[in-house]
Amino acid sequence: MPSASPADSRPQAAAGATATIAVLLVAAFVVILNETVLNVALPHIMSDMHVSATTVQWVTTSFMLTMAVVIPTTGFLLQRFSTRTVFALAMGSFSLGTLMAALTPSFGVLIAARVVQAFGSAIMLPLLMTTILMLVPKERRGVVMGNVSIVISVAPALGPTLSGVILAHFPWRTIFWFVLPISLLALVIGLVRLKDVSERGTLKLDLLSVALSVVGFGSLVQGLSAVGSAGSAGTGEGSWLSSTAGGVTVLTLGVVLVALFVWRQLALQKRDEPFLDMRTFRYRDFTVSVAVLALGMMTLFGGVIVLPLYLQTGRGLDTLETGLILLPGGLVMGLLGPLVGRLFDAWGPRPLAAPGAAVLVLVMLGFSRLQTDTPVWWIVTLQIAMSVGLAFIFTPAFTAGLNPLPPHLYSHGSATLSTLQQVAGGAGTALLVGVLQAGTVVTTAADGSTVTDSIPGVHAAFVTAAAIAVVVLVLTFFMRRGEPTELSHAEADAAA
Repeated sequence: MPSASPADSRPQAAAGATATIAVLLVAAFVVILNETVLNVALPHIMSDMHVSATTVQWVTTSFMLTMAVVIPTTGFLLQRFSTRTVFALAMGSFSLGTLMAALTPSFGVLIAARVVQAFGSAIMLPLLMTTILMLVPKERRGVVMGNVSIVISVAPALGPTLSGVILAHFPWRTIFWFVLPISLLALVIGLVRLKDVSERGTLKLDLLSVALSVVGFGSLVQGLSAVGSAGSAGTGEGSWLSSTAGGVTVLTLGVVLVALFVWRQLALQKRDEPFLDMRTFRYRDFTVSVAVLALGMMTLFGGVIVLPLYLQTGRGLDTLETGLILLPGGLVMGLLGPLVGRLFDAWGPRPLAAPGAAVLVLVMLGFSRLQTDTPVWWIVTLQIAMSVGLAFIFTPAFTAGLNPLPPHLYSHGSATLSTLQQVAGGAGTALLVGVLQAGTVVTTAADGSTVTDSIPGVHAAFVTAAAIAVVVLVLTFFMRRGEPTELSHAEADAAA
């Protein structure tokens, strides 16, 4: 592994930096959009391919599992291969998977296509963040990371609305035909314009780390997802894996294997050959920011999981109406990104993240008072306020967390951050959906029919989200700007 280069020799934002980052932003937007664009199409796929609800969920689950498995490997890939090679691998895989999905003759091929897509998607965001750290000087990183927040926020928000519009007029495969030309264009432009900006080393592939990563992180996310799914579907239904007992068993296996993965990395660090370098956690600002981001992601799922369930089960709205209600908040979060980034460059993280977290607490408490007759305009207002709060948390946390890392840890820091986001998303889903189900009241009417009241469960889920947001608020007071450092491996090991 290469040692840290002197600060004055680090690549700075220059003539080609803007074009390079712009290409990566467009590519990242396309792959992140793809994460949510298919959710609304699941009923159409069930009907067309004659599969059950339990089976069709693998369209989403296979994508999420692949992301969880591949992201930890990106630290190795970004240090072992050139920027152009990694980009070609990411967008080439994504484009191939998109073409396979558009032409899919069967459900099995569709699942394979989603796995190929997810492989490329998992690489893009760590590649984007690592490139920004290599090209952009510290004093401008806030505003550039603000642009990244546009990608992270707007793309998932646009997904359900875009697919709802397409499905109203065209078959579900049209979604992939819409995405394919954009991904191919990004691939071609990237191959022409991208330059190699990474610090390449001579890391060797540790097969034990790969195996522990694949099975461990895959089991962790699948276990969290299964526990959440069991909570939303009730007990006694579906396969063993979709039951609470099955989910807990897989989750426990994941926790054990991830612990072994961490132990393996600590052992490899003694030889300077870690697959995913744990020395990133030696930097206080990185650790605090990762905690803020992970808990913020868990809270975010109060808005993107529980709120749609409330709108569709408690209010009887369809998927397109739900998507339109959620759209303004995603757009506001994305549009605020550059502004928050400029404010970060001027003020640092704490004056932004702390008020943002306070707003988040108030919004979750507001959501906890939703009723079946709550005006839609008030729901939209709360959702926009939630997005504003998260915008003031995420951009500062991204930047303050990655800023203090030396160049040789850029790729590992980006990979670690992205991995924990996936795990936090799964944990947020499992926790809040489980609380929602536990709080749902089922009564038997005089005629023997059952009446389900999900509103108490919605209240309990959002109170839980508010409690998590309180922890985020406390952590924001420990955030600092995160000054870039050039610590050596030995100094990083000695840092507390």
